[in-house]
Amino acid sequence: MPRGCHTFAAILGIAGLILGSVAPAPTQQAGAAELYVGAATVDITPAGPVALAGQFNTRISRRVATPLVAAAVALESREGANRLDQAIMISCDLVAIRDGLQERFRRHVAPRLPGLDVRKIFLNATHTHTAPETLPGRGGFHYDIPKEGVIQPEEYVEFLVGRLGDAAVKAWESRKPGGVSWTFGHAVVGHNRRAVYANGTARMYGPTNTPEFRGFEGYEDHGVDMLFFWDRERQLQAIAINLACTAQEVESQSEVNADFWHDVRERLHKEFSADVCVLPWVSAAGDQSPHLLWEKGAEGRMLKERGLTRIQEIGRRITGAVLDTLDVARKDIRTDAPLVHRVEDLQLPLRIITPAEYAKAKALYEGLAKRTNLTDVDRGHMNRAQDTVERFEKADQLPPYAMELHVVRLGDVAVATNPFELFLDYGVQIKGRSPAVQTMLIQLACGSGGYLPTQKAIDGGSYSAEPPSNIVGPAGGQILVDKTVETISALWTHPK
Repeated sequence: MPRGCHTFAAILGIAGLILGSVAPAPTQQAGAAELYVGAATVDITPAGPVALAGQFNTRISRRVATPLVAAAVALESREGANRLDQAIMISCDLVAIRDGLQERFRRHVAPRLPGLDVRKIFLNATHTHTAPETLPGRGGFHYDIPKEGVIQPEEYVEFLVGRLGDAAVKAWESRKPGGVSWTFGHAVVGHNRRAVYANGTARMYGPTNTPEFRGFEGYEDHGVDMLFFWDRERQLQAIAINLACTAQEVESQSEVNADFWHDVRERLHKEFSADVCVLPWVSAAGDQSPHLLWEKGAEGRMLKERGLTRIQEIGRRITGAVLDTLDVARKDIRTDAPLVHRVEDLQLPLRIITPAEYAKAKALYEGLAKRTNLTDVDRGHMNRAQDTVERFEKADQLPPYAMELHVVRLGDVAVATNPFELFLDYGVQIKGRSPAVQTMLIQLACGSGGYLPTQKAIDGGSYSAEPPSNIVGPAGGQILVDKTVETISALWTHPK
């Protein structure tokens, strides 16, 4: 189901604040160094009803189905008394890291962590559509949030920033000599959600039981990349799990819910300990989701026979992938894995809006503007159409999209971030070209850049590949791929 994006002007206005530079980390392979590891999990569940983010319509939570959490891992490499590099990675049960949230969090946590470069901290979202909205005055979509009896976005953000600060401080201050291992497995979780038809058009969640159905637009990636973090006694402290699917199986419900990651945490805590920190990382998955578009009958029968809900089945599959590789992880724990963390500021060209797209958006806006008694969904569509019109009319005046890229080398593994709902094809390019043995991608990190579709998707049309859904287009996507691969490659001195 669709996810709203706020106004283009707001995105550019805040994104411009993050411009700057960080001195590049050494490009040579780091020598033997001692790895320090710390981990923490904090509860970020709202204390009352909230507006839930991620749909076109306003939803006010009626209950808490599962807790929401933020999980943090802090890493530092040392050579004797010399500190070589550092990273704090925090995964949040949110729909997105709205622009401005990470910067506000960094300002909050900076005095609590003196001596730490707060630019070496990044946040990412799991993309659950049943978590609180964090952006006041929703732009791209209009959420009609009652003023009484509902926690307002600004109130929740204040609470959230404090809790994220607690996670970062606890993880950083608890770091001790430890180790890391990495494994690769498989779990069928994400599916391409753009159905293609005989006339060449595509549609998100389009029907397949029609004579015009011809297949799906793109690839699916069922790989699961994992990082296991251990203490000196070889006790598991944290697991990062990276797969190409967003957490939106129960996205339309009116309840607070961490989606399938809650079940994954519960299962892993039973296997190990309730203290084990679980970090969900969503790989490139802009055209993926857990929803079934075909073989629903067969899958439904299996769920019934097993006595599982769809969320529980997904949790079973992911947990199975973790446990299937556990022996490998235990055999190869590295206490001296190189840690290098580079932060780059990129400027990406905006998606070009064609005259035909402009005319369509203008007609939609003018038609809605004439109507009375608009619903919140109608007002959202009108706002999005207006954004498209303004972007076309002011194309020569708008700056490029500014984003923050993190690339972390940890042993033989590369971890790279982006702020988009990045279509899978871009992730395939990055992984295929990367010199790392394993490459993990984290989308929806350090900002909220909307969908970044391929040209194939734009040609097919539909939500996620239309101008209101995209700030950056395929030209910017290719630049992101090339720059990410270049930055990863600079941290390796030889091929795989």
